[in-house]
Amino acid sequence: MSKRMKRWLIAIVMLAILVAAGLFGASQYFYNMTVASGKKSFVGPVTKLKKTDPLYQQKKWYQTVPKQHWTEQAAGTDLKLVADYIPATKPTKRTVVLVHGFGSDKEAMGGYVAMFHRLGYNTLIPDTRGQGASQGKVISYGYYESKDYLKWVNQVIAKQGQQAQVVLFGVSMGGATTMMTSGLQTPPQLKAYIEDCGYTNAEAEITYQAKQMYNLPYWPLVPLTSSVAKARAGFHFKDANAVAAVKKNHKPMLFIHGGADTFVPTRMVHQVYAADAGPKQLLIVPGAKHAAALSHDPQLYTRTVEGFLAKYLPAGH
Repeated sequence: MSKRMKRWLIAIVMLAILVAAGLFGASQYFYNMTVASGKKSFVGPVTKLKKTDPLYQQKKWYQTVPKQHWTEQAAGTDLKLVADYIPATKPTKRTVVLVHGFGSDKEAMGGYVAMFHRLGYNTLIPDTRGQGASQGKVISYGYYESKDYLKWVNQVIAKQGQQAQVVLFGVSMGGATTMMTSGLQTPPQLKAYIEDCGYTNAEAEITYQAKQMYNLPYWPLVPLTSSVAKARAGFHFKDANAVAAVKKNHKPMLFIHGGADTFVPTRMVHQVYAADAGPKQLLIVPGAKHAAALSHDPQLYTRTVEGFLAKYLPAGH
């Protein structure tokens, strides 16, 4: 072999090593951006209340209303999860468990909590694992979280008895988590689901965001990062699949999405709605951006939620 050929081979090998190292580093970085929730240096709310928030009054109410503090152990691990419980003004067995979104916490759910409180429901508002004041360093886009929320539902039933009537409600990643919970073995006391702007599956959402935020194609970064997630956190992105879950669901579900949502594109709600096997209803709020349907049109939102629940949760319990 000539010296020139050897130099070419060495150059090609070095280039391949550099490309591989670059892709490995990029996938690790992307994993930290998408899955690792980071080491917490504090315990407390991450959502700061702003007076410009259309739901400021409701969120302020949530901050000051008396609460019970519940705890739960995360599914399959010893992580400690925390939640606020706010009983309804009048005693009832009807409870809504609320699921917040990615990088958020229970403080962000104040507007929804206030709505359900006015409608006469008890409300349980957990911090999802790896977020808020709950323990954990991984966000799995609903894959693990759905199992955690099933445990929260079972705790409500254990405390309220067999007459309990529970609704699971989630926004954004919480909406996807709600849908994924519907695909599990659920108790009969879990009567209905409401999902607001959840995605079809984590792989599709992360692929969409990689293109929107970084102008990156699906291959090779998304599959590589998914492999890192499997190695470090135990799940592939495709495992967090709301479409597959709702195909197994036979309980009522209300699907809500903003008509101007460009973060979880509105087209995704039509996919999950079409796949759902149970009684279902769809609300597209015209002009509403991501996770802003309630603040954009509170009357339409509240009226739709109230009407949906009236069908499936008898009053007076």
